[in-house]
Amino acid sequence: MGNLISGKEVSKTIRSRIREEAQKLREDHGIQPGLAVILVGNDPASQIYVRNKQKACEEVGFHAFEYKLSENSTQEQLLDLIGVLNKDNKVHGILVQLPLPDHIDEQTVIDTISAEKDVDAFHPMNVGKIMIGNYDFLPCTPAGVMELIDSTGVEIAGKNCVVVGRSNIVGKPMAMLLLHRNATVTICHSKTRNLAEICAGADILVSAVGRAHFIKADMVKEGAMVIDVGMNHDEEGKLCGDVEFAEVEPKTSYITPVPGGVGPMTITMLMQNTLRAAQMKIGK
Repeated sequence: MGNLISGKEVSKTIRSRIREEAQKLREDHGIQPGLAVILVGNDPASQIYVRNKQKACEEVGFHAFEYKLSENSTQEQLLDLIGVLNKDNKVHGILVQLPLPDHIDEQTVIDTISAEKDVDAFHPMNVGKIMIGNYDFLPCTPAGVMELIDSTGVEIAGKNCVVVGRSNIVGKPMAMLLLHRNATVTICHSKTRNLAEICAGADILVSAVGRAHFIKADMVKEGAMVIDVGMNHDEEGKLCGDVEFAEVEPKTSYITPVPGGVGPMTITMLMQNTLRAAQMKIGK
């Protein structure tokens, strides 16, 4: 029977520490961490994410700046706004909510955000720093996964870790973070042969493939830790992960639920990155 890893509980502990450090930064240096979130268009899911980020800022004592641009805003208008925010000393982190409308080039937008304010850690400079292990910021979801693993007390070094999914946002950086902690890492994807067999050899299995109930019991080793990054909806429209939870959970030593596992950690690590960006202003 697997032990549930509660993202809500781990997140609560980390947010409490962030709130304390932010208060100290205000008291000692007169700096209040500030996060600017830019939303282009009216995507309902994006609006919910932005609202949750604002709530998190309030909870930890950050200043939240929100900018809403219409669906028809030009790429130039968005880049001009980012240019202004890059120079604003009250803004320590800039986040452009993805996805963007088709007429705006996502990579150009990411490249325009100052690397020192790139709290998503998507800028090529920050990606390169993660590769060599000398980073200021980590992508929020993989960073959250690492916190969840650490909360169990399980040693990562020497473990066989399998990451299913190779996205720039989760899969690739996830593999690098595990590698930096001396795991032996395999990245699987849609072209991987013998996928079930490879997954079944994992001591720690991280699924970030975005397909409901993709990971079945025969893909999981007895006693493995399973981290489910998936945020999908099943046939009934209910939120679910990549893992067939009911059949996989009895085989695991630890497993994350969906919802309530990785999800709460992502915004918490965004707060962590924003705090870090503010602390960098005083050379900390």
